[in-house]
Formats: sequence, structure tokens, C-alpha cells
Amino acid sequence: MLRRLTIRDFVLVDRLELEFQGGFGTLTGETGAGKSILVDALAFALGERADASLIRAGAERAEIAAEFELDDSLAAAEWLREHDLDTQDGLLLRRLLDANGRSRAYLNGSPVTVVQLREVAEALVDIHGQHAHQSLLRGDAQRALLDSHARLAPLPAEVADAWRQWRDARNRLDAAADDIEALATEREQLGWQLGEVSALGFSSEEWRALNDEHQRLAHAASLVEGAHFSLQVLAEGDAACEAQVASVANRLDDLSEYDSALEEIAVLLHSAQAELGEAISALRRYTNRVELDPQRLTEVESRIEAVLDCARKFRCTPDDLPALLARWQERLAVLDDAADLAGLAERVEAAKQRYGELARRLTAGRAGAAAALGREVSQVMQQLALGGGSFDVALLPVEGGSAGGHEQIEFRIAGLAGNESRSLAKVASGGELSRISLAIQVVTSQAASVPTLIFDEVDVGIGGGVAEVVGRLLRELGAERQVLCVTHLPQVAARANWQWQVSKVSEAGQLRSRVATLDAEARVEEIARMLGGIEITPITRQHAKEMLQLP
Repeated sequence: MLRRLTIRDFVLVDRLELEFQGGFGTLTGETGAGKSILVDALAFALGERADASLIRAGAERAEIAAEFELDDSLAAAEWLREHDLDTQDGLLLRRLLDANGRSRAYLNGSPVTVVQLREVAEALVDIHGQHAHQSLLRGDAQRALLDSHARLAPLPAEVADAWRQWRDARNRLDAAADDIEALATEREQLGWQLGEVSALGFSSEEWRALNDEHQRLAHAASLVEGAHFSLQVLAEGDAACEAQVASVANRLDDLSEYDSALEEIAVLLHSAQAELGEAISALRRYTNRVELDPQRLTEVESRIEAVLDCARKFRCTPDDLPALLARWQERLAVLDDAADLAGLAERVEAAKQRYGELARRLTAGRAGAAAALGREVSQVMQQLALGGGSFDVALLPVEGGSAGGHEQIEFRIAGLAGNESRSLAKVASGGELSRISLAIQVVTSQAASVPTLIFDEVDVGIGGGVAEVVGRLLRELGAERQVLCVTHLPQVAARANWQWQVSKVSEAGQLRSRVATLDAEARVEEIARMLGGIEITPITRQHAKEMLQLP
């Protein structure tokens, strides 16, 4: 679960370190104090998109760090092990945002991508925003929620991949059937070009070797002359260097008996004499090997000209010819494949069969989960002043299927606007939709494996006895998970195991958000403020105490 959140220079927060507890906690405070900023900071640390506008005015960068225990998140621990990241001391997520809008992310001190940050975050925290009910009106969001609740992963992704493969196979078959003549013409052209280049039998290594050999053969006379001249100077002439160096070295050997300072010089000359001897031997071997070969020079020049002619014909450099040949071979293989209409049709059928099998499995999983989700959400709705209403998850067949499977998912409500079951988007009013969304979130969260749940003002539009039910539901959820709720309702806040208060202060002409942990007495004052507004009376305080004493 989440243990610590450290925020630096994020929106209105300059420096803030929060220590989290287990169970159900609430975050309260006056409107505009910055309650949701803390949720936004955590979401940023978990990989949400952000821009430089989130950096506190006057600061160079924002930094958020979130520390988690991993005992209650086996999925996160497994992810870390798969990516060779240490798990002994829990998990520390750290993310920085600079003034240019660029961000950097770290897991236990190791740099990671934002995508990786999101992957591990999915196993740690589930954030339900105050506008979650709006996303529930979208078909894709409804499908994703049902699949997640049914724990069908990775089947939905496999179905989508199978659909794409089936679609691509159909497209290749259709394109091949429509362009059979054009493909045949291209195949013929490629066959001729491949024959030309293949007949040359050329490689980049040969081209470098040819140029080196041509240089040597074209300058063979100069090379032979230079080698013989060098031998004359070094070893074979009347004043050859080798003999003179040996003479000087021997003379200094004799003289060193009278002055030891000459001994080091003699040693250097003997070393030079040895290296000179090696150079002379190498020169003699070279002169025995190098010879004038006009016939070979003609052959090399002819080969070079043939390569250059081929390269000019296909408008490339000699070094590009092998790569060009490889591309043509790959393209010809594609064309050969496209020309096999029967083979393409078999692939289409195989892809269709695979998609159909996976989609049927997905449908079966969704059907069972849809029935259970409908019953459970309907039960919670009765507690949220939606008596008589029932929730249903409809699986609407999609002709031919889609990347989402054989059906479209539609959340439906009956009993609120007539008995007929109708789409959620067409039935529920704003207040009803908020309560239905909360019922769905509570039910799906109970089935999820994520250890930390954040509810950011999901109780907007709710009050009275319904608010008390919401508080009780969240407290029950907190018995199994770590739950944090940003709320403006005293009925919800009073049910919490612990409570924070967010306030906004002015320091040095700038607004700052501050968070205080409330003890029992302070909680009475805060609940009383939420109940009574500006003027808090003894009766209001007494009411607050009674609310806090509810089981």
C-alpha cells in the first residue's frame, strides 16, 4: 500500500511530505484549498501526462516521490523482478518535471520510461476521479471496465491482435486479387533486375579488395623501384646505413670502458641496429613478392568497370548494390506470396478461425461477469436512494465482429424512467448517474486486486442519508484495502478511520497548500465546519461528535 508521498513545487505545494495509514482515510477542506492537487500529484507520479503549467510559480522543476509497501501487491513485486529491479525495501516511484515540459521517471533509483511507470502503477493504485461517471457513458470504457472486473486479461488484447491479423490477411488477399496483372508485371521486372545483379556475383568486401589491388598494380613500377632504392640506402650500397650504424655502435662499446656515460648510447644504437635489420628483411621479402603484372591489372580494371556499369544502370553506388539486391529479393518474395491467391485465402481462413475461437472465449467470460456485475451493482443502488432501479450489462452482437470481440458492451438501467431497460446515457440524470457510477466503482473495486483505492470527490451531487450510506460503503471497503477519499460531505468524512485537512495560506505574497493530520478533537471541529459552515455552534459540535461515534 501507499506509505509516503513527497511533493516538491507542484501547483500550490512548495514542500509537503505525507505519511499514509491503512484503512479508510478522508481528505477534507474548503473549496479551492487544493484537495484534488494531492491526487493530481500522485497521478503524475504514477505516469499521468503533465505539462510545465503544473510547476509552482517561481520554481525550476516539480518533483513527486511515492513510496509503497509491496506485501499486498504481488503483481507489482513480480513486475519489478521481471525487470531486474530490487524489491527488498518496497518500491519508490520518483518523477521530475522541468520547465520545458520534459519529465524523467525512476523506480528504486533506476531510470524507467513513463510507459513502464504506468505498467507498475496499474498494480498499485486505482484512482476514481470526480468525472468518472462521464467516461462510463462511453462504450469503450464500459467494455474495458467489464473485462477488468472479470479479470479476462490478456484475452481482450489477444482478440484485438487476432482481429488485426485477420483484417490484414483479408486486405492482402483483396489487394492481390485486384492487382494481379500489375503484380505480375512487377515480378517480371524484378526478376530481370535480380538476374543482372546476381550474375555480377558482387559483394562490398570484393569492391574494397578490388580497389586496393588496383592501387597496388597500377603503381607496381613505382613500388618496386622504391623498395630497391630503400635497400640500396639501408643495406646494399657502399655507404649503407646498416654497416655504418654497426660501426658506430661497436666504437662506442669500446669507448664506454673509459666513460660509462657512453654505454647507454651504445645500447640504443644496438637496438636501432636490430630494428633496422628487421626492416631490411621485410623490404627484401616485399621486393620478392611485388612484380609488374599488366595482365592482372587489365583484369582488375575490367571487373571494376563492370561493377560501375551495373551501379550506374540502377542509379546507385557500388557499395549499395548488395543492399539493393537484398531489398529486391525481399520484395520478390512478397510478390510471390501475393501471387498465390489460394495460399492467401487459406491464411485468411486460418486467421478468421483463430479470431473466432478467441472471441467466443471472450464472450463466454463476459457473459458470466456481466450477470454477476448486474446483480451486485443493483444491490448497491438500492442503498443509494435508487430503489426500484436495476443495473444490467448487455452484450449486443456485432455483425462480423470487431477488435473488441463479437459484441458491444452497453450498461443499461431499468426502473428509473419506466420499466424498460435502456442505455445508461439515455436514462440517468446527473445526480442519478453520479450515484450509479459510485455503485459501479465500489463493486468493481471490491473485486480488483489493487491494494490502494483513491476516490476524488466521486460523491458530488449526493447528500443526506445517501451520503451516510456512501461513507459506510467506503469504510467497509477500507477494511480490506487502503482507501483515500477526497470529500466535501461530513457524513463520508465522519466514517473514516483517519482524516486530513487541506488549507490554503498566503506566504510572501504566494498561495500555498498545507495539510494537517487531525486528532480526535480536531476532527470534531472539521466535521462541525463541514456541517455548519462559517458559524460553528455547540449544537453543531455535538452533532459532529455523534457522527464520529457511529460504528
